[in-house]
Amino acid sequence: MKMFWAGLATETNTFSPFPTTIADFQVLRASDSDADDPQFSGWFEGINTIKKMARERGYDFVASLSAFAEPAGYTVRSAYEQLRDELLADLKAAMPVDIVMLDLHGAMVAQGYDDCEGDLTARVREIVGKDARIGVELDLHCHLTQDLLDQADVVVIYKEYPHVDVLERAKELFALLADAAEGKIKPVMALFDCRMVGLFPTTRQPMRGFVDEMMALEGQDGVLSISLAHGFPWGDVADMGVRMLVVTDNDVPKAQTLAEQLGRKFFALRHDVDQQPSPLADVLSRVADYAESGKPVVIADITDNPGGGAPSDSTFALKALLERGITDAGIAMIWDPVVVDIAKRAGVGAKLQLRIGGKMGPMSGDPVDLEVEVIGVAANMAQEFEQQGAEPVKLPCGDTVALRGRGIDIIVNSSRTQVLSPQVFSNFGIDPTRKRCLVVKSTQHFYAAFAPIASAVFYAGAPGALVPYYQQIPYRNVRTDKYPWLDDPFGL
Repeated sequence: MKMFWAGLATETNTFSPFPTTIADFQVLRASDSDADDPQFSGWFEGINTIKKMARERGYDFVASLSAFAEPAGYTVRSAYEQLRDELLADLKAAMPVDIVMLDLHGAMVAQGYDDCEGDLTARVREIVGKDARIGVELDLHCHLTQDLLDQADVVVIYKEYPHVDVLERAKELFALLADAAEGKIKPVMALFDCRMVGLFPTTRQPMRGFVDEMMALEGQDGVLSISLAHGFPWGDVADMGVRMLVVTDNDVPKAQTLAEQLGRKFFALRHDVDQQPSPLADVLSRVADYAESGKPVVIADITDNPGGGAPSDSTFALKALLERGITDAGIAMIWDPVVVDIAKRAGVGAKLQLRIGGKMGPMSGDPVDLEVEVIGVAANMAQEFEQQGAEPVKLPCGDTVALRGRGIDIIVNSSRTQVLSPQVFSNFGIDPTRKRCLVVKSTQHFYAAFAPIASAVFYAGAPGALVPYYQQIPYRNVRTDKYPWLDDPFGL
């Protein structure tokens, strides 16, 4: 047996002002010298884990490129085609292969391609033929299409949000692919459209219980895998929305029946599972309620999350902190390469009058003019993101500086990256546990690391690129015959 592995992923916010260019992709290969760089240790751990599992079964293992770009706007057509074609050329060179495992996202949209994952998988199928097994791992914020399912043998989607189970799902996908290639199982898939749009953190009930129920059904009565595609609300494509996927062992009726049963059960939870942010002013007014707790209030600035394609330079939260006179606070990370360059040149201890953030247009707000002291400078700073059953992934933030102005510590970076860990503060000697209030530019991936140190966690709906009220998003391609536009699109 020979197995081929490759990865090509980004999440496209079709309303973002940033194009995703070839320069925005970090492209790595298992043979790269970067494999020894601790910043990429988690990245290569996934490849190396699958390689080890393949070799334990006696397979030859061939790895192609692993390409990832921070979420932003439409991927430039030539960028997608260049990376796709390089991957396909590697596959042709590796032929014949018995198994292809693709690490994708599911919400990558390029100019001329609304479904990059479907396009790529179809081209892979043309090369390997009908007898090879193709498996695809997707982020749960994917646009799950029937075109993709028609070309793949198995699709497995992350179950957790925040995505702490990426490696676990890769292991699951490998096992299913290997068993299928060895003739032990015959995976078949069924899809059910839940006719919903939303964001569904899996850290709270009833969403937590629903995920646990899905996992409990796997491995029983011929059910091989169950996934819930949450969808990505800021991708304006026809297939955007929530979909239930069930994989069974050669039992299409069972897969169809269970997908519909679970899909309708999830739909019945629609009013309870969706993340509903509060206005920024309301959230900030509650900070004082926790003053005696000894722990910080953590506020997610979800509308300026670069992990969803936002600029990460909005100033609405910073301005609100200043206007309310909230001190002993921290905010991270504002993307402003100009400010980073000035602060780096000035050095620690310098006192500067800076114009911070607000560079990318109305969704970013106006710049904030503030006198600050440079309290820290870090070249190519990294933060860790915990993973189940794996070493933490170390992700670069670019050159980063810590500024202090009017009682607020402001972390500014040169590479758009959402906040995943309190390390974005502690790397500068700032103790985040001693702050009254922490504002983080993230939607949910911050939660696993910040919730344990927080007195309370709030999600703030400030202005920004990730409008959290879906009826206000100017869709052109998304059908709105679903919740929340209609409370009961099934007519129950």
